[in-house]
Amino acid sequence: MHKKIKNTQELRPLLEILRGAGKKVVFTNGCFDLIHTGHVRYLARARSYGDLLIVAVNSDSSVRQLKGEKRPINSQNDRAETLAALESVDFVTVFDELDPHRVISELQPDILVKGGDWPVEKIIGRDVVEARGGKVISTGFIEGQSTTGIIERIIERYGKQTGKKVGTKEGKSSKPKEVLKRKSATGNTRRKR
Repeated sequence: MHKKIKNTQELRPLLEILRGAGKKVVFTNGCFDLIHTGHVRYLARARSYGDLLIVAVNSDSSVRQLKGEKRPINSQNDRAETLAALESVDFVTVFDELDPHRVISELQPDILVKGGDWPVEKIIGRDVVEARGGKVISTGFIEGQSTTGIIERIIERYGKQTGKKVGTKEGKSSKPKEVLKRKSATGNTRRKR
């Protein structure tokens, strides 16, 4: 597992040390199913509000409850690892609940950030953060960037009604003939031309 991926019990003592050193902890959360440019820009902006960024990711079961049975596209482990690879993200934690209130209560961030589609007064965990003198920020929405939009473009371009597998043509291999290989009698492989 990636060194940035921690549960809340592992994060709490680390955050106490970091806060003791004067660091401001920023927190955000979401499904982050298909990571796209909008997510990358949003997380970089969130990180700019403090000294370190914690991203809480909805578990597979909570994404299914929130988004439907066909989601998530990527598993919680894949989503957490992808987020942990981003320079703007310092720690990632996965949570099972439908909302992050418990995680926010346990981690006590100094700054809580959500995307522009969330008005400040509706951001979950606002009560916890503001009670300890922290800030709650709703960032701007990045137009044209959404996981749902990506899924819709894939369906539109590759068709869900055709009955064909994506990347194949009428059930045949999608690989060009010149790259197909065959095994020779000597055990060596060579390209078929």
